[in-house]
Amino acid sequence: MSLVALSVVIPCRNEKDCIEACIHSIFDQERLPGGDFEIIVADGMSEDGTRDILKRLADEDPRLRVVDNPKKITPSGMNHGIRAARGQYIAIMGAHNRYAPDYLKRCIEVLKETGADNVGGALLCDSTFYLQRAIAAAHQSMFSAGEAKWHNPEYEGPTDTVFGGAYRREVFDRIGFFDEELVRNQDDELNLRLTRSGGKIWKSPCIRSWYHPRKSMGALFRQYLQYGYWKVRVIQKHKLPASIRQVVPGFFLLTMIALAVASLRWSSALWLLFMLGAAYLCFIGIGAIITAARYGWDLLPVLIPVFACYHFGYGLGFIKGINDFMLFRRHPSDRMILITRK
Repeated sequence: MSLVALSVVIPCRNEKDCIEACIHSIFDQERLPGGDFEIIVADGMSEDGTRDILKRLADEDPRLRVVDNPKKITPSGMNHGIRAARGQYIAIMGAHNRYAPDYLKRCIEVLKETGADNVGGALLCDSTFYLQRAIAAAHQSMFSAGEAKWHNPEYEGPTDTVFGGAYRREVFDRIGFFDEELVRNQDDELNLRLTRSGGKIWKSPCIRSWYHPRKSMGALFRQYLQYGYWKVRVIQKHKLPASIRQVVPGFFLLTMIALAVASLRWSSALWLLFMLGAAYLCFIGIGAIITAARYGWDLLPVLIPVFACYHFGYGLGFIKGINDFMLFRRHPSDRMILITRK
């Protein structure tokens, strides 16, 4: 058995349309220093033919192994894969993505050069449709998620989280595995534990992967509804948010709702609501112009509603999370879990 330098862990469920392209982009990786790599797909009991594709690919290349993920959610899949991994480094990778041929080699190089515990890189966009291009452009703009460094494909340096991430194996021995209660935001939560324990996360633009953004406003809204909802559980667990940007959309929306209710009795509240709404429109209008100037002026007509989807989806999810987790101490609502698993 050849020495395994790095283990790739991919959680997936019902991914027949993209899993083969993803796996082939990993099969085609350049040789690694110190040994070979293995691929462990933790499959959430797929029912759409994904398992048949994985079996065929595993028969073609023994570097691929498939393990079961009976819970069918992302963090349990990650944990099953990590437990089965044999590598010195563990790269968490997504079934919807394709990866540059030097992705894994660059991860190891950056881990060694920086001494970081976790590294990630530029998340670039494969956009086919007009709206998809706008969603991708907004994602890479500071106007969608504030100063979140992992959204900026050109940033290099320390950060609080990265997409996916390649970890040193001992990180999981030191701080534990992914929290399986968190159907979303489980990577952010683990990285928060890592940085608060003195660990270092590094982002490098030489580590490149591509993803397919959502194709509709509704899909984008539901995605950020989930992120806002589960972010509350992360904040509740750790007592403080990792960054102020994580609470801004929720409290902005709460303020808007409070002013709307108060305006039924006080005209001054209606004036404040109007001023706040106008300021917000100016903010995302400026963001739309700056983003369109960089990624294409044809995107300008839809960038304002796209930015609003990011902000109001996240904000509404955050409010729902406060209601469920903090006010009424409920378990996650069945509807939110259902939306998250889609």
